[in-house]
Amino acid sequence: MAEPEPPLSCDCFVSLPPGSQDDHVIFGKNSDRPRDEVQEVLYYPATSHPSGTMLECTYIQIPQAEHTHAVVLSRPSWLWGAEMGANDKGVCIGNEAVWTREAIDPGEALLGMDLVRLGLERADSAWGAVSVITGLLEQHGQGGPCREDPAPFSYHNSFLLVDRNEAWVLETAGKLWVAQKVTEGVKNISNALTIGTDISAEHPELRSVAQAQGWWSGEGEFCFNEVFKSEKPPARMELAKKRYSGGTQLLQQHDGSVTAEVMMSILRDKPSGICMDSGGFRTTGSMVSILPRDPSLPCIHFLTATPDPSRSVFKPFIFSESVTPVSRVISPQYGPDDPVRKQPRFQSQVDRRHDLYKAHEGALQTMETNPDAGNALTETLRMLEGQCLTDISALLSGEIPADEELGDLFFDCVDTELKFYQ
Repeated sequence: MAEPEPPLSCDCFVSLPPGSQDDHVIFGKNSDRPRDEVQEVLYYPATSHPSGTMLECTYIQIPQAEHTHAVVLSRPSWLWGAEMGANDKGVCIGNEAVWTREAIDPGEALLGMDLVRLGLERADSAWGAVSVITGLLEQHGQGGPCREDPAPFSYHNSFLLVDRNEAWVLETAGKLWVAQKVTEGVKNISNALTIGTDISAEHPELRSVAQAQGWWSGEGEFCFNEVFKSEKPPARMELAKKRYSGGTQLLQQHDGSVTAEVMMSILRDKPSGICMDSGGFRTTGSMVSILPRDPSLPCIHFLTATPDPSRSVFKPFIFSESVTPVSRVISPQYGPDDPVRKQPRFQSQVDRRHDLYKAHEGALQTMETNPDAGNALTETLRMLEGQCLTDISALLSGEIPADEELGDLFFDCVDTELKFYQ
């Protein structure tokens, strides 16, 4: 069987004041995945769980927490975790594939995407999420197939974890990890290790393992991304370094003026490869969040639920006491008959497309076969998005009051988008 094509994978961004135009933290992520993979958007309310409950993640069971926060997730529809998401405490997390010198465990464990969701469900701050994820890594490890395919394909993970006050970059190698705190300005991560000597926290055995393996002499400064860089990274990961540099340049061009709209423009940038469409992979879902420093203001999370942000609409989601479920961005469920659940896994394919995905898919075909109609549709969708951004700006500036209908906002925008496609 041919070896699966290595993905260009994802890009995560954050801007903290004074990098942001307003007193907001701005988070953004593009999820670059197998091109036909469907990404759905799901909301789960805060829940209390009986003591001793076990939690079924993508591949393994772990003890459930006594309480889980409300979360909104953008996730590949075949798995339990998420590529990116937010909770009702103002925490956002996105992950990246990375390869290191540490061997990848061939067995099934927690996916990096499981750890994204677990961090959101169990932590009320970015640092709290770092602690949750590293604790779970120590207990359960990371591993297992990272795409819906019988061909083996696994990786380690890095994470960008953000709240209203700060951000953390967490980079892992098996159960080992380092973390870097970011308190101001702009920062991005891609599919390469970025933490060098500026380490804010680390696994207690990180350096001793590096010495025992002969990767570090124990003398001089310890530089994580040099000591742990893979000796045989996937060939196309070199392109990830270019994308990381391109993303850094785009962020720095807007340093001091980053807004949600600017972040969306970065995620839509094709020349840099941030908005990716290459071979068997493309950007399958995108997210931008506004986290005001003022705790009295709501956090706003924009999600596409469709591929290619340059031809998708970022739709706002706000946590409230009453969130309207949006079934038209939720994929069909197959229960115990799902090929992910059967052993051996991934022996067949099922149709995971949700209603919005199907409608958007048809619109993309129109854009390709009839450019004039496609341009007109794109302009109409941008007007819808622009109106949402205007209304959100007015909400955050106090020009319009927050009310209970905020929980309907994502539902209403999805419904309007679907009408435009009809």
